[in-house]
Amino acid sequence: MSKKTLSLQIKAEALRLGFSACGIARVDFVGESKVHLGQWLAEEKHAGMDYMSSHFDKRCDPRLLVEGCKSMVCVALNYYPSHKLRKDQLQFAYYAYGQDYHEVVKTKLTELFNYINEKLLSVHGRVFCDTAPILERYWAQQAGLGWIGKNTQLIIPKAGSYFFLGEILLDAELEYDSPMKSKCGTCQKCLDTCPTKALERPYLLNANRCISYLTIENKEEIPEEYISKIENHLYGCDDCQHCCPWNRFATPHLVPDFQPSEAFLSMEKADWLNLTVDQYRALFKGSAVKRSKYEGLIRNVKATQ
Repeated sequence: MSKKTLSLQIKAEALRLGFSACGIARVDFVGESKVHLGQWLAEEKHAGMDYMSSHFDKRCDPRLLVEGCKSMVCVALNYYPSHKLRKDQLQFAYYAYGQDYHEVVKTKLTELFNYINEKLLSVHGRVFCDTAPILERYWAQQAGLGWIGKNTQLIIPKAGSYFFLGEILLDAELEYDSPMKSKCGTCQKCLDTCPTKALERPYLLNANRCISYLTIENKEEIPEEYISKIENHLYGCDDCQHCCPWNRFATPHLVPDFQPSEAFLSMEKADWLNLTVDQYRALFKGSAVKRSKYEGLIRNVKATQ
């Protein structure tokens, strides 16, 4: 079977499994991106996310993750919701509306990997979904899925940026897609919209100022200078995506696990103020929101008052 035929069949199966897009990149050293990543870390713009500075060499060269790997199959899975919280409710980032995406995406990726092994050719490899030191957006761009926008999100043409990313590293040669060039043009809506000016310049995010970091990864109290900027952002922030013109093309996903529960959608401000530990556990069982823990969510509730 030719590399072209193999690649086409992998992409067709990815779409059959429900992925929104699939591309393939040749695995290599990330080159210039290593310099940008090193500078970003040196300036401590990753805030308290110490895991971003660990395994630096592997992050810059995926060949250190899987011996002999030659190809990276990159996929995207839509999470744009059809049912949303009202604007007068406390807001959650769309990605956190349903079940934990790590398990959902990884399950589908494992199915794709098994298909490749059982139906196409015997390969060695590993599947990843935000679970290893991989520059996911960089590789998705290399695989031709989209481009990294000025808001640092991967933007897929005529589809937007509300997508989870995943990868399969394989020790087989395939047909490779071409990287996509940026189509942001002169637009700077994301920089103008960011409440805390965390986007310090195009393509540069300072996580120390980012509401997503402050309300999710941050384990300390929210700095006083940013509390007034939190407004109704209870968990995460999608402002730099909501304003992006490319997201006018976003369409609702069809993944049952990502659908928000009626209990979640019905939560009012008073309900969050009186949230108990047991209610929290029931509401977010199997959810990525558990990452902030009960105490972190209550801290965020207080910041929105």
